[in-house]
Amino acid sequence: MKVSLILATRTRVAEIARFLRSLTRQGYDRLEVIVVDQNEDDRLEAALEEHNPFFPILHLRSEAGLSRARNLGMSTARGDIVAFPDDDCWYPDGFLARVVSEFQARPSVDGLTGRSGDGQGKPSGGSFSSCPGRVDVENVWKKGISYTIFLRSLVCAAVGPFDEELGVGAQTPFGSGEETDYLIRAVKLGFNIQYRPDLVVFHPNPKLYNHSHRAKAFRYGAGMGRVLSKHRYNLCFSLYNLMRPLGGAILSLLTLRPRKAAYHLAIAGGRASGLWSRWLIGSAETFSRPWSSDILIARRAKRD
Repeated sequence: MKVSLILATRTRVAEIARFLRSLTRQGYDRLEVIVVDQNEDDRLEAALEEHNPFFPILHLRSEAGLSRARNLGMSTARGDIVAFPDDDCWYPDGFLARVVSEFQARPSVDGLTGRSGDGQGKPSGGSFSSCPGRVDVENVWKKGISYTIFLRSLVCAAVGPFDEELGVGAQTPFGSGEETDYLIRAVKLGFNIQYRPDLVVFHPNPKLYNHSHRAKAFRYGAGMGRVLSKHRYNLCFSLYNLMRPLGGAILSLLTLRPRKAAYHLAIAGGRASGLWSRWLIGSAETFSRPWSSDILIARRAKRD
């Protein structure tokens, strides 16, 4: 099985080199790396040339927007499995070989997700479930993040492109949520996406709680709120996800950590604005291609 890794990047160089180095220790060489470069210069050329002898690297250019970059990458991907690594993540040794073996051993599984760690044994990138199992519209929030998602190409063909109003660099306030939206759309189409907490991708986890971090937290919160609104989650579930960061803010104030409290308030404010977007932007429908169930059944039969 061939693996297509679609890596969108902007500004980073050392992190790209680290990721490419990690690919040389995967115990699996049937892969292609599609680098979608959003820099305005040639800062990546040296790192890409250094690693091109080890595996094919397709170097593309796109305008700003993480979802836009991933959509461009998907249009050229030729792998049986498609993944979306961040430009500052890296894989543990032998990780891709494990992922491919899981797909080969379980033909009924359409996708795998894992969790994020900092490379030092601590979690990063959010809070993840400890329970393996099938991803659904309720648990999706704790069972995957973009750089831990691996999908069969037939899933990408059916779900279609990422929603370009979501994600880092989008021309909207919604700075996250594109991968969660994508998984929700896949689940709603009936695909079997399995979460495996033992599949861990490394990613740094800085906790600065400064102004820049708070601004990012607001945009990420707005992205989550927008996805909740777009997929019309019920009021209780939406309010729960709004109240959690408010509770974190209160706890931080009680423990005399005002900067952390401000961070949690930024998340809550972002989620509230994203939830309100249903009325600001209008009725939101699931962003997916209208594939029929007959086509999906035929695709699965052909694969099996």
